[in-house]
Amino acid sequence: MLQYGSLEAAELALGRNLTLPEKLWYSYSAEKSDYLLYNHNCLFLFLVFSLVPLPCVLVELFWFNNMNKFKLQPRIRRSFSELFKCYKDVILNKFILLAAPLIAVSFPALKWVRIRYPTSLPLPSKWEVISQLLVYFLIEDYGNYWLHRLLHTKWGFENIHYMHHEYHAPIGFAAPYAHWAEILILAIPTFLGPAMVPCHMVTLWLWTVLRQAEAIETHSGFDFPWSPTKFIPFYGGAEYHDYHHSVGGQSQSNFASIFTYCDYIYGTDKGYRHHKQVVKKLKDKKHQG
Repeated sequence: MLQYGSLEAAELALGRNLTLPEKLWYSYSAEKSDYLLYNHNCLFLFLVFSLVPLPCVLVELFWFNNMNKFKLQPRIRRSFSELFKCYKDVILNKFILLAAPLIAVSFPALKWVRIRYPTSLPLPSKWEVISQLLVYFLIEDYGNYWLHRLLHTKWGFENIHYMHHEYHAPIGFAAPYAHWAEILILAIPTFLGPAMVPCHMVTLWLWTVLRQAEAIETHSGFDFPWSPTKFIPFYGGAEYHDYHHSVGGQSQSNFASIFTYCDYIYGTDKGYRHHKQVVKKLKDKKHQG
């Protein structure tokens, strides 16, 4: 909730005119509590999870024959009932019963340990937002890498991580399809960045949206010419993670959630690199023949 009684009071306190985004922020947030604004993250999770996978869902259902060259595992095609079952399971068991309550109780817990996300004016600059988001992605990626490796130990996989690997050919709706314990474990590196480097509420919203959208893209099962992998250095993407799922429970490769540097540094991408070399040789022979 903003401490200014009016736009004029806000401009007087800041000593300048408000920008258009700041005016919009004031109009929207002035009468809302910080707790309510924080819980908007639930809404953003729901919207991103429901909408971002839809293009690939439509391709899978209606345009598969024309787009199957972009499908990473073209032999596997999901039906509407399979896709909807996954969506329904995640919404009910992972979102309503787990993620939403976790977000609701985390705000007072963070406030108790003196971690706050300002909702006041001025809004952060674009460079502040970009730098904080980059830090969050790097922290999440590194933490997720080691926790993911832990989930691929014999006990971790058989008791927790097996559920996520039920989808050997990933789909966007299956990005958060996992055991409840895995949701809690992998939430740690996601929350860790904003806890270590607190940000404005708007930046926190962006982090929630981008992290969820990235996870969905990674599990999309498609490698399009416009996929982020083609434009972002060291980004893993759908093809990279699809290999991890296709190998299955015995996979000891491609643990990283976002970037590829951890797998490269710690030598857990050797199987993937060998696979790429074999595929390349087969393609070369096919073209030569």
